[in-house]
Amino acid sequence: MLILGLTGSIGMGKSTTAKLFEEAGVPVYDADATVHKIYEGEAVPAIEEAFPGTTANGKVDRARLSAKVVHDPEAMRRLEGIVHPMLRAYHQKFLEDAERAGAPVAVVDVPLLFETGGEKRVDAVVLVSTSPENQRQRVLARENMTEEKLDAILVRQMADAEKRKRADFVVDTSHGLDPVRAQIRDILREVVKMPQRRS
Repeated sequence: MLILGLTGSIGMGKSTTAKLFEEAGVPVYDADATVHKIYEGEAVPAIEEAFPGTTANGKVDRARLSAKVVHDPEAMRRLEGIVHPMLRAYHQKFLEDAERAGAPVAVVDVPLLFETGGEKRVDAVVLVSTSPENQRQRVLARENMTEEKLDAILVRQMADAEKRKRADFVVDTSHGLDPVRAQIRDILREVVKMPQRRS
């Protein structure tokens, strides 16, 4: 089974692209959805211990947690030390289930794929991208998002131009859903010819 790593900076259209891969019949592992799941389950006690006051009613309060970690690299590393091992276990189970089901291709949707060295664990990388103007417009339209918060997030993410150089495929989300569907069809035609190369 070939594993595609799907990535892209905030506001590029990655979640929509992941849904369109699913629509095309490809199993997709969604790291963000898994974070939501563990923030309402097994991660809660460890996060409350590390960051007191960031959980309520048995769930992580994402706004409170974000306020504690977004401008503090050391706090962010501590959080990742809690969350990443849990995510890896879900990720592994997803791949085993997809392989058992006979899927020729599976997609792992990982926001910080290049930043965490995740490209070594996939056979090809699909980058989702759009113009910087589109990106800012999309993100600033989100609830509770500010210019300052967006800039703090972007500082942690590799520049899109660098990601484009490293990716095997680039999906441009600037022009609506149908062009993205067409790009996905082209990618799926190409990847079935590729050898596995993950380490």
